[in-house]
Amino acid sequence: MFRIGGEIPVGRLGFGAMRLTTEPGPQRQASIAVARRAVELGVTLIDTAHLYGWGANEELLAEALHPYPPELLIATKVGVAPPGPDGDADLCGRPEFLREQVDEGLRRLRVERLDLLQLHRVDPKVPLADQVGTLRDMRDQGKIGHIGLSEVTVEQLAEARGIVEVASVQNRYSVLDREYEAVLQACGEAGIAFLPWRPVHPAASQGADEITAVAGELGATAAQVALAWLLARSPVVLPIPGTASLEHLEENVAAADLRLSQEQYRRLERLAAPPV
Repeated sequence: MFRIGGEIPVGRLGFGAMRLTTEPGPQRQASIAVARRAVELGVTLIDTAHLYGWGANEELLAEALHPYPPELLIATKVGVAPPGPDGDADLCGRPEFLREQVDEGLRRLRVERLDLLQLHRVDPKVPLADQVGTLRDMRDQGKIGHIGLSEVTVEQLAEARGIVEVASVQNRYSVLDREYEAVLQACGEAGIAFLPWRPVHPAASQGADEITAVAGELGATAAQVALAWLLARSPVVLPIPGTASLEHLEENVAAADLRLSQEQYRRLERLAAPPV
């Protein structure tokens, strides 16, 4: 259990909703079934974003789960603009755009407050103080409960914390990808939730043989071992593995009960030395 922002208790293994299909038809119904099954299995943290289907993912979760059980936290993200005439999406941290996306997120998720709202990416064209300050103002208005960041550096995290309380950071991180080791350390020191996205590195990556070996020793899958390593890595780590498969969902959730021995943990620790 971890309390996000010191207030919201969630289980340490969440669910990333990005892969859920939102188009009408049988696949949409399957996505709804996966979201509902996640909650049935005890998942209390679900991650989504405006970027995922340009709001369609948020609407899918509302269709599947609203009215939400009181223990469920749905975290969403803003700060990416839909494709324009050139067909490319782009970062957008302009205050008026962030305010619009927050209001749209409230409507799509059918809530009066976004309990955890994360800035999806820092827009280099807009001062960070303006981006984070806008979210702070909306928090003060009661539209946001807690504010998080995504894909940030240690320096950006420190700057943002000088403007507003930061409850979470969502950076790419896994047993085989530790580019943001310093950010994780900063979050651990400050008690900030660290939500690694892509927590299970592609199986073909270097070091997969060792993960497979540990999995065999434990009677588990490689994905479960990768998730168990993250849970053992730091008490602030809250992995959010995503899937559109009921089978994989149940496999991922079961990783919360997997325990690595100290020797197994050290073997995995050596796979990707943290950057100096």
